[in-house]
Amino acid sequence: MATKVRYIMIGGFLGSGKTTAVAQLARQFTQQGLKVGLITNDQGRELVDTQMLRARGFATEEIPGGCFCCRFNSLVEASQKLTQSTRPDVFIAEPVGSCTDLVATVTYPLRRLYGENFTIAPLSVLMDPIRALRVLGLEPGGNFSEKVRYIYAKQLEEADILVVNKSDLLDQPRLESLRHALAAQYPQTEILTVSARTGTGLEPWFKRVANEEQVARQAMRVDYDIYADGEALLGWLNCTIKLTAESPFDADPFLKQLAGEIQQRLRAKSAEIAHLKMTLSPAGGIGDIAVINLTRNDFVPELSLELDGPVQRGQLILNLRAEAEPATLAKAVQDSLPAATVKFPTLRATVDHLEHFRPGRPQPTHRDA
Repeated sequence: MATKVRYIMIGGFLGSGKTTAVAQLARQFTQQGLKVGLITNDQGRELVDTQMLRARGFATEEIPGGCFCCRFNSLVEASQKLTQSTRPDVFIAEPVGSCTDLVATVTYPLRRLYGENFTIAPLSVLMDPIRALRVLGLEPGGNFSEKVRYIYAKQLEEADILVVNKSDLLDQPRLESLRHALAAQYPQTEILTVSARTGTGLEPWFKRVANEEQVARQAMRVDYDIYADGEALLGWLNCTIKLTAESPFDADPFLKQLAGEIQQRLRAKSAEIAHLKMTLSPAGGIGDIAVINLTRNDFVPELSLELDGPVQRGQLILNLRAEAEPATLAKAVQDSLPAATVKFPTLRATVDHLEHFRPGRPQPTHRDA
């Protein structure tokens, strides 16, 4: 490479709003005349995040089958693919939402091995403020078990910048309570408050990741036994579904109905949802998709992208992560499909592919202390 490419990694737990933030950041770089390459990551295949980012016109490579730390060589290869196809000035990488120890296993090795090619931005870790209030014990509500919370806490600990996302969900007293708790627990870490959805507070954060370099420091200690146990408590499900109807149907109400059916069934099993997200792509549509998200058991499914008109055929991609047996997730989805289509008489939903599993033990390719 003639000049160094900027490498930005945006971490955070499942449901923290990383993909929305990545799209906002990529849009800003693009408006500045820079070429951007995005890299998504997951334990499985068929990612909603990849579909969303490509639909918005961004060159995106997907690394399935494990987090960046365990697929380091694939991360480098994805960067090379994007370089060959689009020659980006900036890479933005979004790791798996249950992954931690990214500094020691990804950014430090990347600088050591490929420092002549990349400048490394500080690691940003996003959080959903309501989830953070519960994990930190500041408010009651649905929560994860202790070993899953260990992963969450380690993500916050290793951050160079803690980003309280979705700030529009809290009033000022609750927001200040969260900021105070974070400052007390992580006194050396800068804390920023933003809303990637509304655009509030993004400029100061974007300036930092665009211009500053990550400062090397002692990597945090991680108990990989607890980390592995925490990941193993999470169930993952990725599914693609073919939708066909004799007459056009409204996709947005259907997505809300389906998300609500799944939510109801998992709530009955006391399965805490980390993130349920779906995209619906109409057949023959060019970049048009509907997107719905649900990030907690007691939250309302939200449409972040809507379709302009009815749909007759299309593909639905569904990603579900929750603290539950994978088989429980599969049954919830399979039972919810016929329940959701009842209100759409001519609609048929056929599962093309479904995988459900627990993540395996993390085995980093490199670890620089």
